[in-house]
Amino acid sequence: MEQTQPQSVHVHAPPEGFLWKYVFSLDHKVIGKQYYGLALIAVFTGMILSWLMRFHLVWPNAKIVGLDLISKSGAPGGVITPEYYLSLLTMHGTLMVFFVLTNAPFAGFGNYFLPIQIGAEDMAFPRFNMMSFWTTAAAFLVLVLAFFIPDGPPISGWTAYAPLSAVGSDAGPGLGWGQNLWAISIGLFCIGQLLGSLNFIATTLDLRTKGMTLMRMPICTWAWFITSCIGLLAFAVLLPACLLLILDRMAGTSFFIPSGLVISDRLQNHAGGSPLLWQHLFWFFGHPEVYIAILPAMGIVSHVLVTSMRKPLLSAKVIIYSMISIGFLSYMVWGHHMFVSGMNPFSSLLFSFPTLTITIPATILTLIWLGSLYGANIRITAASLFALGFVSMFVSGGVTGFFLAQPSIDIYLHATYFVVGHFHMVMGVAAIFGILSGTYFWFPKMTGRMMNETLGQLHFWFTFIGTYCIFMPFHYLGLVGNVRRYASFIDDFMPALMPVHRFVTIAALITGAAQFIFLYNLIHSRFFGKPATDNPWDGTSLEWSIPSPPPWNNFGGKHPVVYHDAHQYGVKGEKGDFIMQDSPETAAG
Repeated sequence: MEQTQPQSVHVHAPPEGFLWKYVFSLDHKVIGKQYYGLALIAVFTGMILSWLMRFHLVWPNAKIVGLDLISKSGAPGGVITPEYYLSLLTMHGTLMVFFVLTNAPFAGFGNYFLPIQIGAEDMAFPRFNMMSFWTTAAAFLVLVLAFFIPDGPPISGWTAYAPLSAVGSDAGPGLGWGQNLWAISIGLFCIGQLLGSLNFIATTLDLRTKGMTLMRMPICTWAWFITSCIGLLAFAVLLPACLLLILDRMAGTSFFIPSGLVISDRLQNHAGGSPLLWQHLFWFFGHPEVYIAILPAMGIVSHVLVTSMRKPLLSAKVIIYSMISIGFLSYMVWGHHMFVSGMNPFSSLLFSFPTLTITIPATILTLIWLGSLYGANIRITAASLFALGFVSMFVSGGVTGFFLAQPSIDIYLHATYFVVGHFHMVMGVAAIFGILSGTYFWFPKMTGRMMNETLGQLHFWFTFIGTYCIFMPFHYLGLVGNVRRYASFIDDFMPALMPVHRFVTIAALITGAAQFIFLYNLIHSRFFGKPATDNPWDGTSLEWSIPSPPPWNNFGGKHPVVYHDAHQYGVKGEKGDFIMQDSPETAAG
């Protein structure tokens, strides 16, 4: 299917009234902003939880004012208990992985810009789109509710490993209704993402405007399309896994609970289940989830870099094929998360090989970015700085993955801070750099105003230096055996490492505080920023051919015609160094 013409059946009437315009809107742009706003709330919530954890690790007996008001049993007198530390860890990981790293780069920016970039007036199924957001918002509220029930949040970690997560309150604090709420929340989240993935796929294949062949789509559109294909299968596996977990907990089934299990001197009335089944189901979702977070960021960074460099990438097609390869291979490597689960050595070898293989397309992507930068007179903006920061974080975090791909090395490093440093840099921080790059880049289009560049670049340097100060030491801590998930390091061999932890904690507090520079810039610029032109970055893709912010029907009822791909830069001519996709002008050469 090379190109299609948008059909009028997908067009809906302009919204009327506050509720239908801003709350239950069918407009993909409003829904994109809603997803972004939800991710913004989630990321600051997750950041505060990480502050609490870091503060407790360095000063385990310190009283945190007001924390006992949220949980009297978890933080009596404001002092975090070991169990409540694990609850904070669970909620931090869940919020960041699901409600930030999936919501913002894929659902947020994707909802807003994918239809515009392919010349459509809206998503293929606007009501599904609205339903997907509100299902996701409900999932967020259900998860946060766990903080305010007597039982508290679960202590099972964001991976919710069985049988700890499956047997109920006998296993410890938070594993009663707290764990139930977690499972319900993630199940709802899966439903929302499945609706969104179907919508993205149908929109990309059905609603491309005239001339918009697949290979003329911008790289970020390809990234959202590939991510939606990954998500369609990944979330379809996690959803039934959550349902089975709920059945084990509330209906007496034994999918994940083995026979003869005794917890708290109580024999569990279950037989025949397998805890490893949960790990297989979860990680069959979990590793593709890494690329659900990182692929949209790769697309955004490619889009920002090519616009900032004012020259085409060395090969946009190779970038697209590499992203497709990453999406395909992401389903073959889930077992490397289970090297310490008693896996057969031959199975470990089979999972180790594709884990190393998937680095090939990732390396090709990186080489194309770096090679394209050679000789480029790049425009230095906050957006381009965060795009370059993404490349740095992706490489620095990705290199450590070679160690973890080897079963013999991973067995030693798996339960240490080495893994924490690796996945935070390659998945967490890199993806967030992609989100921030996209925010500074597309903010003028979304609001009609410019963000403050001085504050943006100040925000970048604080964040870039700060994240290296936080997560690079994690690798050194892991190499000397610093075990993760411990609430304190007082009575074991690790007190000698406390100066490093103290440095990391101070860096985390400063880096987190720097994010309020971004928040101020975002809110202040929304109302008082300098008015933006329709095309402030001299971009070529279709979003820069319409007013800022776009009208409710994007192109004013007209269907654009596309004549070029989205990378016509460095063109020598009287009108500038670029050609818009919808311009019939012929590219030089």
